Amino acid sequence: MAATIKIGDVEIGDGQPVYVIGEIGINHNGSLENCRKLIDGAVAAGCQAVKFQKRTPEACVPRDQWDIERDTPWGRMKYIDYRHKIELGADEYMQIDRYCKEKGIHWFVSCWDEPSVEFIERFDPPAYKAASASLTDHSLLKKMKSTGKPLIISTGMSTMEEIEAAVEALGQDDLCVAHSTSAYPCKVEQLNLRMIHTLKAKYPNVPIGYSGHETGLTPTLSAVTLGATFVERHITLDRAMWGSDQAASVEMGGLQRLVSNIRDVELALGDGIKRVYESEEGPRKKLRRVK
Repeated sequence: MAATIKIGDVEIGDGQPVYVIGEIGINHNGSLENCRKLIDGAVAAGCQAVKFQKRTPEACVPRDQWDIERDTPWGRMKYIDYRHKIELGADEYMQIDRYCKEKGIHWFVSCWDEPSVEFIERFDPPAYKAASASLTDHSLLKKMKSTGKPLIISTGMSTMEEIEAAVEALGQDDLCVAHSTSAYPCKVEQLNLRMIHTLKAKYPNVPIGYSGHETGLTPTLSAVTLGATFVERHITLDRAMWGSDQAASVEMGGLQRLVSNIRDVELALGDGIKRVYESEEGPRKKLRRVK
């Protein structure tokens, strides 16, 4: 049985075009205008989806860090105030929902806490994503899965036993698993792309993909060659922008090259059945001396 699921109107999995997710995350720095520019860039590049992150700051930030002051683009402020500053509210998400529908691109969210799932569910996203940090939070994973939407889980910073426990807790229906290494940016020698083969062998009925945090595009293309059925990369307007994820992100020009190259790789992989192409007939007649 082929490992496929549907996100919205798009089928994802073996035998289908690679589903490309542009991870906006918090690279918008709280700006709806930045969100629109990033969505436009993802659409122009040919991504099928963009993704955001949603947190309830009081639930996600340890209490002893709330009052620690730090420098931000808005001046020096308490960490809890900064976390609120970069969170998008209901009005912003309503506008994002409308804008993405106009542009014909999926959008969904990594929810970092259960109240955030309840908040996002009002927008009826086609799927949810669990960040690698949330893989062992089975209550949160089940909360997202209970919506009836497909769930993508990322496996960075996790042991094989933790991955197995998460899949066991969730069941394999409407589940996608993304190989990942949670370093920002990640060194190439720590990407361990052959884990894609490991996961595909272990979960043959689950679409396996790749969430990359490396600099450059080649490893993501290699992940597609190894069988990733979906890929996710953080995207940014400028890698020099303020923010913890910007340096491990892909700028708009790079995103266009990435998606274009993924489509070339898909065509180049073919079906594995040997044939003589019409373009070879001339050289075959001219050069083949012994039949």
